[in-house]
Amino acid sequence: MVVSRLRNFLPIALLAAALAFPAISFAIPQKGRPAPPFRVVTTSGQKVANANYRGYVLIMEFFATWCEGCRDSLPHMISLNKKYGKQGLQILGVNPGVRGDSLSVVRQFIREQGINFPVAFADDDMLIDYGVQPIPAIFVLDRKGVLVEKYVGFNPMIAEELEKAVKTLLAQ
Repeated sequence: MVVSRLRNFLPIALLAAALAFPAISFAIPQKGRPAPPFRVVTTSGQKVANANYRGYVLIMEFFATWCEGCRDSLPHMISLNKKYGKQGLQILGVNPGVRGDSLSVVRQFIREQGINFPVAFADDDMLIDYGVQPIPAIFVLDRKGVLVEKYVGFNPMIAEELEKAVKTLLAQ
């Protein structure tokens, strides 16, 4: 009896899932389109939004303190900030605030890692708007706030591509 009910329910569930996925994937930022608006508060209490970064090339990296790939990418972000920060690059670290990443944990992590750029907490809307999953997720926006690149994960090839994208955008 339970099996027959599941057989009747399964086609409906599959249809609902199929209809939902296009809507979800459409909401994820697309290259060449303006990035979704955001408003966050940094760990130092500063309120920032998209408008604060107009005129700058922006890298937003969604990371968590417990994420190994994030720990690999952060030294590269710190280096990019040192190298290109005076040329118009801005970096915003964004923590999803899950799995115990409280304000004090993130502040300690910032000190330990020597992070030299602002870090903020994302709310659920921002995570959904940017389609953040998994992390690290790295978004590169041009001076007009248009999404140019998105990288998921981190490795030497991504590091190289990311720096190349930054150089190109800064030269424009």
